[in-house]
Amino acid sequence: DYRTGKRLITEDTRKEMKKVLTEIQDGTFASEFLTEMSPNGGRKVHFLAQRRMQADHLIEKVGAELRQMMSWLKK
Repeated sequence: DYRTGKRLITEDTRKEMKKVLTEIQDGTFASEFLTEMSPNGGRKVHFLAQRRMQADHLIEKVGAELRQMMSWLKK
């Protein structure tokens, strides 16, 4: 956003985003994700619960309704 973007995306946010990008590029992110999803990782239950919560979020329901109105997506 042209007016509020700089207030929302602070220097700390930028630094953290760069850290995340580095983790993606060097494979750390994928390695940790696969460990969490492994049978012994113990976090898969948390991941699936988060996925359900996100799917039930109002923005997902509104998005589905909006996509139904977009005739060009049905082709």
